[in-house]
Amino acid sequence: MVRSLYTAATGMIAQQSNVDNISNNLANVNTVGYKEEKMEFKSLLYQTLQTKTTTANGEQKPIPAQAGLGTRVASNTSVFTQGSMLDSDSATDFAIVGDGFFAVRGADGETYYTRDGSFTWAMGTTGLTLCTSDGYPVLGNDGNPIVIPNGIQSEQVIVSADGRFGYMQNDGTYVNLNRSFGLYQFNNPAGLEKIGQNLYNVTPASGNALAEATVANLKRSQVKQKYLEGSNVNVATEMVNLIVAQRAYQLNSKAITTSDEMLEQANNLKR
Repeated sequence: MVRSLYTAATGMIAQQSNVDNISNNLANVNTVGYKEEKMEFKSLLYQTLQTKTTTANGEQKPIPAQAGLGTRVASNTSVFTQGSMLDSDSATDFAIVGDGFFAVRGADGETYYTRDGSFTWAMGTTGLTLCTSDGYPVLGNDGNPIVIPNGIQSEQVIVSADGRFGYMQNDGTYVNLNRSFGLYQFNNPAGLEKIGQNLYNVTPASGNALAEATVANLKRSQVKQKYLEGSNVNVATEMVNLIVAQRAYQLNSKAITTSDEMLEQANNLKR
């Protein structure tokens, strides 16, 4: 009975983490580029209730007698399925169709990756620099910030489906600026480290960033200007998961209550 108390307690702790994860998914249902997170569990150690043999010659039992000792969180995996395309009126909003990531340079000088394409132009000494909403410069395929020279207005800038920047002159002539988005893929995007602000960091589990412009045999992503990628969270599915997690929490709570009643009955036997 004491074992059942601790086993049920691990179930309550695990389901509390599950509810926390579902709450985070629902809270980010309107976050641009957010990817649904799925929590997975694993069983804990098993306790052997009987010996492996009950015969004098040591023959093994065909079926063991073991009792599980509960559960714990095994992983919290991001699901990198494509989010819905959301129409936007801003010419600095971009959505990726495919497996690519935008690259940005953080305040510490390191390179991070994101699917959030809600960018903006920032004034600099040499021209306009494409930045995130937090002011981090967006990197091109050469690893440098994307800068539009002075004299070109932001409204003139056009980005093609393959991520190349250009602008339209007053006479309607298109001019290529020889700048392109740096789009990167990963062998295992689920292994990326989530650091907040819609940014991901490379880890040994994710593998190194693979530049679509230089690495062969990669399916190229497309960039859609005046679109944003919405989150891939399905509200109906998350609500069902929330109900299931709540019921599992209640069942484990009931198991603790039942074990407590059984212990009370056992204590009353001596009276």
